[in-house]
Amino acid sequence: MAKLRIGSRGSQLALWQANHISALLREQGHEVELEIIKTTGDKITDVALAQVGTKGMFTKEIEEALADGRVDLAVHSLKDLPTELPAGFELVAITTRVNPHDVFLSVKYDSVKALPKGARVGTSSLRRQAQLKVSRPDLMIHPLRGNVDTRVRKLEEGEYDAIILAAAGLTRLGKTQLVREVLSKEFMCPAAGQGALGIEIRADDLEMRKYLAFLDDAAARATTTCERALLNKLGGGCQVPIGAFAEIQNEILSLTAVVAQPDGSLILREEQSGADPIALGEKVGETLLHRGATKILGDVYGGEADPPQP
Repeated sequence: MAKLRIGSRGSQLALWQANHISALLREQGHEVELEIIKTTGDKITDVALAQVGTKGMFTKEIEEALADGRVDLAVHSLKDLPTELPAGFELVAITTRVNPHDVFLSVKYDSVKALPKGARVGTSSLRRQAQLKVSRPDLMIHPLRGNVDTRVRKLEEGEYDAIILAAAGLTRLGKTQLVREVLSKEFMCPAAGQGALGIEIRADDLEMRKYLAFLDDAAARATTTCERALLNKLGGGCQVPIGAFAEIQNEILSLTAVVAQPDGSLILREEQSGADPIALGEKVGETLLHRGATKILGDVYGGEADPPQP
């Protein structure tokens, strides 16, 4: 079989994901090499991601390595991958999804509800901040950057009363000991694509497409395509206050979406069902734009880019 070179970020979670895919490929008889690539997002560690606002900050350098032929495929957390790939690249597989929800971690407190007034909560996500502030405007939200280990350690050392992270990363790394509460989609709508991995290749690499086809999960493809279509319609990257969660129940695809002011003063929710993932995502996005998402996102973009129009 072939010798395949995987490009990945160097964080503990990114390496777990790349090694997970490597193991699956080796089971198919392939020889696999891993190349670690430092991205823009990895280099900026002292600023909240929402303030950077660069689409593709975790993928650009990896795509350059793909284009140059230094690697044959890239393994990404799907929520980090822009909704529109640059010309010449293809999202060849979306892996089986693990728990897509966010979770509440704390040393002292059992739930968000149990936090005292003015408690320090760590997150650098405007999406998480906005939804937390809806029900708990009294909480103090503080930036939290770094890999999973670093974030959990800061919690253990008392820098925060609680932090909010994705369940998927904690589960993959076996770091769930401080998880106190799984946050429902009604309370904390997840990020588009959360819990799934995206496998990217050069669009003209037919051989690689054939090798990797077995990694594509139909249900994960449908739900995340729907979520990413919504995000694309709203013009959002992974650092704007937009939540999207699609699921298939009794063969019916439904999408729940949220757009919120970062301070929690206004939140728009929409839930619809449909047969076509892209059409459903775009329809829900259009509905939200008509309901006021244009104004919310315009404020968030701060004039740096034109907000989407209904």
